[in-house]
Amino acid sequence: MKAALITIGDEILSGNTIDTNSNFIASELKKIGIPVLQIFTVSDEVDTIVAALKSAFEMADLVITTGGIGPTKDDKTKAAYAQFFNDELVLDEETFEHLKKLLIKRKREHLLEINNNQAVVLSKAKVIQNENGTAPCMMIEENGKIAFCLPGVPYEVKPLIKDRIIPFLARKFSLNHILTRIVSVVDVPESLLSQTIEDWELALPENISLSYLPIGNRIKLRITGSGTDEKELEKEMDLRIEKLKPYISEKVISWDGNDIQEILKEILTEKKLTLSTAESCTGGELARLITSVSGSSTYFLGGIIPYDYHKKVEILGVSEQTIADKTVVSEEVAQEMSLGCQGLFKTDISLSTTGVSGPNSDEFNNEIGTVYYSIRVKDFEKTNRLYLPHFERNDFANFVSQRVLQDLVAILVHH
Repeated sequence: MKAALITIGDEILSGNTIDTNSNFIASELKKIGIPVLQIFTVSDEVDTIVAALKSAFEMADLVITTGGIGPTKDDKTKAAYAQFFNDELVLDEETFEHLKKLLIKRKREHLLEINNNQAVVLSKAKVIQNENGTAPCMMIEENGKIAFCLPGVPYEVKPLIKDRIIPFLARKFSLNHILTRIVSVVDVPESLLSQTIEDWELALPENISLSYLPIGNRIKLRITGSGTDEKELEKEMDLRIEKLKPYISEKVISWDGNDIQEILKEILTEKKLTLSTAESCTGGELARLITSVSGSSTYFLGGIIPYDYHKKVEILGVSEQTIADKTVVSEEVAQEMSLGCQGLFKTDISLSTTGVSGPNSDEFNNEIGTVYYSIRVKDFEKTNRLYLPHFERNDFANFVSQRVLQDLVAILVHH
């Protein structure tokens, strides 16, 4: 089985809204062995949606659309579906009752008349009720192919996909089990890494594949296996990981982790260490990454963003003389920031960042893109410098934060 995704909405095409649904859906489909061949993004026009449905079904057995479903009477997506499947739109009483209960629960029953058009569905459709919104999901099966019509709001899409659609597809088609392992490798160029593990890679069986996913100077080796027997597949994957270890053990920071903040959580939890941050040029991105993981409150005690250099002095105890001699973007200031942060929050580990993200230089005329960051683990301290002159501000903050956490993990693993 192969899939195609269609994202419907003028707001996506205008750049005002980012399409996060397609990434999530493709990832979930991959877990059950359904590859996505193409992702279409189309406007809220009936003819355009119909054309996209036609193109999608020419290449795929499964088509999932998101967006374009609203409470107004001129709902373009439903109209397009009705035209494509030669069907009619009818009022579904069960959906209408579900809608009524939802609005009453939210104390918005006065909106029922405006929203009741969302209880109108294709007569051929199987309706999957949306517990998190007013627009239901419709499933249409025809000529051995399946279409799912979903709303566009991500927090409505995710539970519909994960809890309803993925389990349905896995049961209906008895799909292979898909298992993935992520091995995170640092300080090895991709070309050298590929050469180092070439013999191991060539020995992989046909049902196990390898892909390289570079992130900064970290490379994620994604090892994906498929099979009908989940337990046997797990044994095979574990065996392949064990055979990989002699090749790259010294450069691995995680043998089965994905995001760097999740890897960090495992290590800090196991070692019972606490963490704090003092951020200037990253503007809170470090703390955001750390706290994006559930349970981070057990080890992350807090952070501070002393953006103005006077606050570095007042709150963290950075020496005014150091700033005068070395400027605020310097190895010495980064070190004093992490020391002050460690004392302020009384943590085992503290992280600090100071730099110039651009597009303008700072009051000390430091070069745009220059960053210093300090990692302090109890009495051990390490400072690094980065130079990222061509990064936009958001990308700059994210890259630096990822790199800081990556280096912290490497220190905790290898020292």
